[in-house]
Amino acid sequence: MTINTYQGIKWIIEILKKDQSPNGSWNYPFETGISTDAYMIILLRTLEINDEDLIRGLASRIINKQEKNGAWKLFYDEKDGNLTTTLEAYYGLLYSGYFKKEDPRLKAAKSFIIAHGGMEKVNVFTKIMLALTGQYKWPAFFPIPIEVILFPLSFPINFYQFSVFGRVNLAPILILADKKFRIKTKQCPNLSDLFLKRTGEEEWEINAEWRSVFSSMEVCVKSLIGLPAQLHSFAIDRVKKYMLERIESDGTFYSYYSSTFLMIFALLSLGYSKNDPLIINAINGLKSMKTEINGLPHMQYTTANVWNTSLINSALQLAEVPPDDPVVKKANRYLLERQHHKFGDWVIHNTDSLPGGWGFSDVNTFNPDVDDSTASLRSIARGILINPQNHMAWDRGINWLFSMQNDDGGWASFEKNVKNKWLGLLPIEKGKSMFADPSSADLTGRTLEFFGNYTNLPRNHLSVKKAVKWLLRYQETDGSWYGRWGICYLYGTWSAVTGLISVGLSTNHKTIQHAVTWLKSIQNRDGGWGESCLSDIQNKYVPLGISTLTDTSWALDALIAVEESPTKEIQRGITYLLESLQKEDWTTDYPKGQAMAGGFYVHYHSYRYIFPLQALSHYHRKYVK
Repeated sequence: MTINTYQGIKWIIEILKKDQSPNGSWNYPFETGISTDAYMIILLRTLEINDEDLIRGLASRIINKQEKNGAWKLFYDEKDGNLTTTLEAYYGLLYSGYFKKEDPRLKAAKSFIIAHGGMEKVNVFTKIMLALTGQYKWPAFFPIPIEVILFPLSFPINFYQFSVFGRVNLAPILILADKKFRIKTKQCPNLSDLFLKRTGEEEWEINAEWRSVFSSMEVCVKSLIGLPAQLHSFAIDRVKKYMLERIESDGTFYSYYSSTFLMIFALLSLGYSKNDPLIINAINGLKSMKTEINGLPHMQYTTANVWNTSLINSALQLAEVPPDDPVVKKANRYLLERQHHKFGDWVIHNTDSLPGGWGFSDVNTFNPDVDDSTASLRSIARGILINPQNHMAWDRGINWLFSMQNDDGGWASFEKNVKNKWLGLLPIEKGKSMFADPSSADLTGRTLEFFGNYTNLPRNHLSVKKAVKWLLRYQETDGSWYGRWGICYLYGTWSAVTGLISVGLSTNHKTIQHAVTWLKSIQNRDGGWGESCLSDIQNKYVPLGISTLTDTSWALDALIAVEESPTKEIQRGITYLLESLQKEDWTTDYPKGQAMAGGFYVHYHSYRYIFPLQALSHYHRKYVK
């Protein structure tokens, strides 16, 4: 029996058309838990900016997310709760002034913190925030000297071997750690009762491998020409310059919340006034990233307008919304206006290309990434035929993509050929995912899918052959692939399978069939698929135990790309999808994006529409029409 998908497709299209912003973009929330909400309260109170409506609203959102045991979680099935997130929430609520330690909800939070190791056991980045707000002592030394910014690119260890995602956060931290900066106000709560033991200055736990790396850094510092004091001062100035040259038009540093938060404190440590225009503009930039979820404010880590818009507009056209439809044209106009023309940090390792990529957020002009670039090019592809004047934008984007392919054949997110084993030795939790940017299955697969389905690139092109070889080499033993920016193995497998097939790999190839067998083996009884964020932490596939719209769409899309006729697995999946499109429960809020394993997950509010529309459209095109 053929399943009618038309009504499901039509329903999603109508919602997406209605939700488009006047400027042509879609500004669905980029939701990242409560950490940024807590940090915003701490920042505003520290700077004595008494924006009570915002502070009260953020505090309400935080307390509404508390679990019955007093903790806060990063995701629904996280056991008990998350120590770091709970401490951040507790601190933010106390600093807001609207909650007291005697409040039963905060007493429960404190009990959870103490029972799970106290303040000593929170992650390094939270310890840095606690140190600069006077709650924690800076360590006697920071494991990366500020002089690292002076190391030449020829040195095996240098500032630009960190990925840009880690580098922009590291830059202000280097200044803050060097100066051991701290600032407190009269309103600042005292968190000393959250320590299980007081040992004076905190020390960093340094393993033997990192001690060797740190010793190498010391040798590098000594090899620099100049007196130590002069070099030190020069390094501080260089880091300051690095930050100031990368401030976006909204005042934020690279349009990231964390790097902007840290930059504000770094500027204070350098003697800037709380009322300096740079700091005021940065605060206003952070405020501009506020969104509203269920009637309460949430501080987004960044905006996702370009990402949302490129994916949605591509899905609409896949669903046969024509390229001359006003909704599509407005979206493409928005995307074309946000193609990059500046040289960003990517040029350090890719010196032979001109700008031409796209970034993630609404105001991003420095930091293009491969994923947003292929997504934006998909969106404008059909429009090129009716707007030939956009060929230059198309060519610039294609050329930039080619130039970003790594020597190993894969594509990374932001950088080219930035992969060092020593980054994984950093004495920072999940330092490898924060500071490294190697080739990944999701980026490589999605780039191949773009070249295969949207360009006339020959299938025997050298870039294609190298990328296919990379994907074949990095398939997991169970048949899946790990996806760096989604959760996790379903995302990577969908990306790899659709990418490989688009460039001509046979659907009967053993690699594809191995992936299909794995996908079928993990289908839930209700016909859907669901993967836990625990996959990201345990480095293996962990079932969620219940199906989600996004996971089901990824699995279906991969199977539809392979199968010539709808199998029972595909039929069951489509049935689940159509019956679940309008559901509202915890699964529709479950994170499907990741940034840092065990610490930072993303719930994209747009995904519940984008990927079901894509899967349904592919099903309809292949099996129904």
